[in-house]
Amino acid sequence: MAAADEDDYFVEDEDAIKFITFPDEVEKAIEQVLPSTDPLDQPDFNEVDYINSLFPTEQSLSSIDEVVNNMQMKIQSIDDEIRSVVRGQSNVGQDGRTALEDAQRVIRQLFVHIKDIKWKAEQSEEVVREITRDIKQLDTAKRNLTAAITTLNHLHMLTGGVDSLQTLTEKRQYGDIVMPLQGIMNVMEHFNNYMDIPQIRDLADRVKQIQVQLAQQITIDFHDAFSGPNAKHSAPSRQLADACRIVSILDPKVKRELLRWFISLQLNEYQHLFQENQDTAWLDKIDKRYAWLKRHLLELEERLGNMFPASWEVSERITVEFCNITKTELSKLMAKRTSELDVKLLLYAIQRTANFESLLTRRFTGVTLQENCDAPQPTSTPQVPTNTNPFEEGSDSTNPFEADSGEESKNEQKPKPSPFHGLIGGCFDAYLYIYIESLDRNLADLLERFVQDLKASQALQRPSPAANVPPAVETDSGSGGAAVLPSCADLFVFYRKCLVQCTQLSTGQPMLGLARTFQKYLREYALRILQNSLPKVGGTAASLGSITRDLSTVSIIQNLQTFQSLLKEGDVSRYSPEEQARVCCILTTAEYCLETTQQLEEKLKEKVDPELADKINLSQEQDIFHNVISNCIQLLVQDLELSCEPALTAMSKIQWSNIETVGDQSSYITAITSHLKQTVPVVRNELVSSRKYFTQFCVKFANSFIPKFIQHLYKCRPLSTAGAEQLLLDSHILKNVLLDLPSIGSQVNRKAPASYTKVVVKGMTKAEMVLKVVMSANENVRTFVEQFRKLLADSDLQDLQRVLEMKGIRGKDQSHYIEMFRNLSAASSRNANVT
Repeated sequence: MAAADEDDYFVEDEDAIKFITFPDEVEKAIEQVLPSTDPLDQPDFNEVDYINSLFPTEQSLSSIDEVVNNMQMKIQSIDDEIRSVVRGQSNVGQDGRTALEDAQRVIRQLFVHIKDIKWKAEQSEEVVREITRDIKQLDTAKRNLTAAITTLNHLHMLTGGVDSLQTLTEKRQYGDIVMPLQGIMNVMEHFNNYMDIPQIRDLADRVKQIQVQLAQQITIDFHDAFSGPNAKHSAPSRQLADACRIVSILDPKVKRELLRWFISLQLNEYQHLFQENQDTAWLDKIDKRYAWLKRHLLELEERLGNMFPASWEVSERITVEFCNITKTELSKLMAKRTSELDVKLLLYAIQRTANFESLLTRRFTGVTLQENCDAPQPTSTPQVPTNTNPFEEGSDSTNPFEADSGEESKNEQKPKPSPFHGLIGGCFDAYLYIYIESLDRNLADLLERFVQDLKASQALQRPSPAANVPPAVETDSGSGGAAVLPSCADLFVFYRKCLVQCTQLSTGQPMLGLARTFQKYLREYALRILQNSLPKVGGTAASLGSITRDLSTVSIIQNLQTFQSLLKEGDVSRYSPEEQARVCCILTTAEYCLETTQQLEEKLKEKVDPELADKINLSQEQDIFHNVISNCIQLLVQDLELSCEPALTAMSKIQWSNIETVGDQSSYITAITSHLKQTVPVVRNELVSSRKYFTQFCVKFANSFIPKFIQHLYKCRPLSTAGAEQLLLDSHILKNVLLDLPSIGSQVNRKAPASYTKVVVKGMTKAEMVLKVVMSANENVRTFVEQFRKLLADSDLQDLQRVLEMKGIRGKDQSHYIEMFRNLSAASSRNANVT
């Protein structure tokens, strides 16, 4: 048996031996729970190393039997532990079922206990209910008894108070009536639910009759005191002061009627003194209206100030009614005497009215305007300036509208407008067109002065070798280049002042009229000052007369375009340096006008009422200044082209077939380069503050000059091989000159803009390709045409004929090339359609 057991421990079948490998995290956890130093428990156990550690030498093998016995004993110990654990686990199920049965038994017992407690609680609640039933009845009886006693006390007060109140009313003892009347009014609120009782209803009717009687008596007393025979000598009395306190208790309608009568009585004198047939009624005497009210209020408050309660706001109510009457009367008066209104009188009246409304703002709170729904709502008209002269305010900012916005940014939180603003001044809104018309006349005079100054400066203009700038142009020594015309800054400063003043007068419809006036004179300035300041050359001067007759926006734009076409078609001489400077000055001025007009539009939309902002649009005026800028650039481009025209003509007249050797650059290239170096630096220096327009000038010149150069290139026929090589050399030199055009003659070598470089490279590459095609061999027609279509992909049949003529192939000899070109083009079209 022992032998059999030993065989069980020494199984030679390797498949029966299985090793279990755990992840590193599991091994670490096992080591923390069951720490062990036994090599057999290590995860990296190596049986060879373990055996070698047990038998390090041959002599140690003598103890092998002892080691094997120890191992067998350890194995038996482990087997015993395993059996014990397995048997213990088999008893766990039985123990669990026993514990579950015990828990269920305890739960049933707990349920019985809870049910018993609930039943006892219901019994206790019923006992408490029986105990408190009588207490609730007593509480209800107490409340009813208290209400009955209170009602009886109120009834006693009411019956006794009505009788005493009736007696006091008949004796006009108003001071003794106030407190009882207030108490009876409060008591009557208690009996609102008892009006179906006849006695209560009778008492309520008596109270109402007393109130009516009091209202009638107090009204009669006031009439006797202020409109009776002794009204002039009336003085505030204690009786009337007490009567006012009673009126405050009575129906609010009584107070309204009494105040309406009293206010009307106080303003009778005003309406009589300032009837429309009186001299004092007209706007030039408007100060007397406001002076009358000040004086009257001072006298009233001094004489009757203590009679009326402060909460009645009698002075403010008189003032509000005065404003309503004044607004109505002034509206009627101005409607009848509109022909007598002028801007000076209108602004005088508006200023005095605004000052008066500002005084009312400081003196009163406007609470009566808020509580009276029938009162006219004040308009959104802001306060007018204290000075009506629109030219007095100055601005040092380059852009007047940026300066205006900067000032506003300092006061972002604007004070809330007073309800008195516009309470009278709203009547002037309908006549602010007179102010707009006056601004129109002032702007017309201002523009006429600009025109006269321009003519005078041009008449006195003398060439100045030291500074190539006409007297009409002011140079800026600080920044260099062409400065804007001084008239431009004057115009927009005037615009700013007009905008500020009109905003203070009204932000409604008059602002739209102001915007239209601004548009009108922006168009006039663009045409009469900017357009007419351009140098008149050749046959175009007479044609400008038709442009100046029409100032409409569409006509101006169309005429500017017509002017450009006339410049292209006419026989125009070159500009002098002074004229070049003038064109640049007009360009920078138009640029300034364009930017400032955009800001003017934003400022107008900001100032006008929000619902009217969409009606302001200055885009057409901006388009006009855009066209002026384009016109100036076109004039400068044409002037530079004209300087190069003789050199291109000379190029086409050279006998290129007689050229036998290739030399340095030709004289016409030298002439073109000389003209470019003479003109471009002048334009660049004048447009130093407008680099983008100088770039446009260069791009437009390249787009215009290079095609013209290619056209003259086609005229160089026939060409010898050396002649074609010379032209190719000249084209390459010209290409480099054009690439350097933006910085030509400058000490600072700037890289040309990418847009300009692209135009030059594309155009001059075509010129070089034309010459390379001319230099190609033409023994094989197909090869030559294919080379032509490869190098000049965008060319047509006419270009092919020109190239053939440059090679000296004429007449019927061209038919083979033309036929081959057509066949190849047709084949390419078919292939493209198939694809």
